[in-house]
Amino acid sequence: METQDSIQARADRIQTALHAAFGVRGKSLSAALRKTGRRLPRRLQADARQILDAQGFGGHPKLMRQVDGSALKAAEDRVLTYLDGIDRADRRKGFWLGVAGAIAFNILLVLAGVVFWMWWAGHV
Repeated sequence: METQDSIQARADRIQTALHAAFGVRGKSLSAALRKTGRRLPRRLQADARQILDAQGFGGHPKLMRQVDGSALKAAEDRVLTYLDGIDRADRRKGFWLGVAGAIAFNILLVLAGVVFWMWWAGHV
């Protein structure tokens, strides 16, 4: 049977992993998930919300009977596995390479336009 402490430990582990993967900070797991937004897939958002719902029972003994410990463990494992696979340095490098590619394309487009204009005007 799950206890409020074990559910809180699961929420803390996910919150720490969200900070490591995306750099989001929040006072609680719900705030961190809100700041994460669409960077976390829907199915994993649902898994994290499952832990939030269990956390919402607040340690009430009769309500805690409704919590399925194996489902919470599986949800936590899926979220942590996904978040551990995210490399912040690679995402940052990919972003800057995309910006550099867009700038290079625009420069080539302008140069091609200038060459075409010079050819059309008879200067080449």
